[in-house]
Amino acid sequence: MTEPKDLTATADTAGTADPNDPTGPAGAAVTRKPDLVTLDEVRAAARRVTEVARRTPLLRCDGLHGGHRVFVKAENLQSTGSFKVRGAANALLSLDPRPRSVVTFSAGNHGAAVALVGRALGVTVTVCMPPGAVAAKVGAVRRYGGEIVFTDDLIGSAAALAAERGCPVLHPFDDPAVIAGQGTTALEIFEEVPHPDVILVPVGGGGLISGVAAVTAALSDGTRVIGVEPETAPTVGHALRRGTPEPLPVPPRSAADGLNAPRTGALPLAHVRQHAVELVTVGEEDIRRAWPLMAAETRLLVEPSAAVTVAALRSGRIGLPECATVVLIATGGNTSLGALGDAASSANAVP
Repeated sequence: MTEPKDLTATADTAGTADPNDPTGPAGAAVTRKPDLVTLDEVRAAARRVTEVARRTPLLRCDGLHGGHRVFVKAENLQSTGSFKVRGAANALLSLDPRPRSVVTFSAGNHGAAVALVGRALGVTVTVCMPPGAVAAKVGAVRRYGGEIVFTDDLIGSAAALAAERGCPVLHPFDDPAVIAGQGTTALEIFEEVPHPDVILVPVGGGGLISGVAAVTAALSDGTRVIGVEPETAPTVGHALRRGTPEPLPVPPRSAADGLNAPRTGALPLAHVRQHAVELVTVGEEDIRRAWPLMAAETRLLVEPSAAVTVAALRSGRIGLPECATVVLIATGGNTSLGALGDAASSANAVP
């Protein structure tokens, strides 16, 4: 396939960081190419996670973008309120031997998913979270039995804790089992809409879009996979431009808190390159306006991260054929009605 089309920058061809490092640090280029997730691995993940992850509805919602057939994959209705439970379940269930404890890092949704699955399997879970994490997400991690360590250095703290305790780091996106689990979202999409023109995917660390791109390449090569990043958190786009998954020069700070990944990893970067993924960015004001609009049109409680796809559609940055079939992945709904109401009031106040 062709090189990926980054609509915000042109990718170069430098090497990637060592995929065997669980923290996914930037570093010297290596010659070994990371192994990409296959359709068979995603199908195996779908069988593995069936007891944990729900099959979520694909809802028709043309009002989000007039003149087109628009579907919303409602991952906010997952058991933990986010698609993350798919990857967490597949990763934990794939570990052999199963550890007594794991450490992970997360803005909240991945941490809650790992905590839920860990509790069911008898695995102790520690989650490194940013000090300003959304209260609903902090509450979810604790409700599912996870221990929280607040830190500004998510990746470094997770690695240090894992070394101290002699347990693995369960990476939220730079892990083939996590990517395969997230790819099950796309399997369900294609069972209902076999050949959409476009799938729009919110992008943080890149695990979800990697899984979606792998499945799309195998089942519907003519479908465009477009990732949407906040302008203030263009983690994967930055890695494409630099040619390696190094951290953003400025810490990510977006209202779409679930997309504030400090950097991507070697595996997501390899998937985005191989599968010709396109990337667009959206501004914070566009996200704030799109969030209550998406909630109103879908009648779903979604979080800001889910709404970046609507912001991208309405920005005019995505060229679509006439009467296109478009699928948006609503990645999560872990927010509060009060926060959504405040966003709606602010959006209505802006002329």
